[in-house]
Amino acid sequence: MFFEFFSSYQKSNLRFFFILFLSFLVTHLALAIPVDYPNKPVKIIVPVAPGGGVDLVARTIADRLTKALGQSFIVENQSGGGGAIGSQTVARASSDGYTLLLSYVGTHGTNPAVRKLPYDAQKDFTHIAMIGGTPNVLVVHPSVNTKNLKEFLDYAKSNSDKMTYGSGGQGTLTHLAMEQLKIQGHFMSTHAPYRGIGLALTDLMGGQTLSMLPGLAAALPHIKSGKVKPIVVTGLKRHPLLPDIPTFKELGYEGFDGIQWYGISGPAQIPDKIRSLLNMEINKAIRNPELKDRLSAEAIEPMPMSSDQYTLYIKNDIARWTRVATERKIQLD
Repeated sequence: MFFEFFSSYQKSNLRFFFILFLSFLVTHLALAIPVDYPNKPVKIIVPVAPGGGVDLVARTIADRLTKALGQSFIVENQSGGGGAIGSQTVARASSDGYTLLLSYVGTHGTNPAVRKLPYDAQKDFTHIAMIGGTPNVLVVHPSVNTKNLKEFLDYAKSNSDKMTYGSGGQGTLTHLAMEQLKIQGHFMSTHAPYRGIGLALTDLMGGQTLSMLPGLAAALPHIKSGKVKPIVVTGLKRHPLLPDIPTFKELGYEGFDGIQWYGISGPAQIPDKIRSLLNMEINKAIRNPELKDRLSAEAIEPMPMSSDQYTLYIKNDIARWTRVATERKIQLD
């Protein structure tokens, strides 16, 4: 009886290990099968008008992916609704990986915090890869007699009746970031929203407003010309293009690590193999010294991430700006 039991036990174990081996073999064979992607042109929707940082990043990455994967990655601009129109197009597209989105802080950071959108910024997308980001920089008109953040805050509190700041529009990062500073700095300043960051910077240089928190890429030429004065930057470390300008964190202000960021997303449920392939090629591209230098010249620092890390980054950014929008009662619908 013992031998019968032992024989049965052996057969049971053999069956178990055979099934385990088959499972292992099938899994690894499946992973070894090459992805038949892309076998036709891929469209990258840019949810803003041509020109500017978002468009530049999209065209730079499209060019790299075209070279790396042997198929055309074509940029198509679909502006409108603060990025909502282009984003909605992608959210409704097929999940085959042939329609992608240049997702950025506006479409998947600040907009979800202040607007009712025709898409869910998290559930309706597969977030594939982060590309990079540029910090925001607090700049003031040269007539504002301040050299650092403490002096700026003292000036703002003493001149609350004439303090004004410009932004690229209601609910944009340049709006919410300054409202965040007003909360922590305990000062008042009247908001002057513009239709675009360029117009806002023009009026700052002309003295119609006194301060702004634009992206460094947009502000840098005017900082270099001396038409605006930099005070402090967002982000976790000083920017190499402004090595003498401290971060908010250095000065004891927490939570100012928000930046103008850019990435690639697609519709929900893109197959894992396609998502992994695109993530790998994008990370490879932004680590390339030539491309890194090209982005850095525009004040954009590469930020390689896994798809899961990029997804979590977006979730946390929405939460950040939702807190600010709730506290300042900013809702655009």
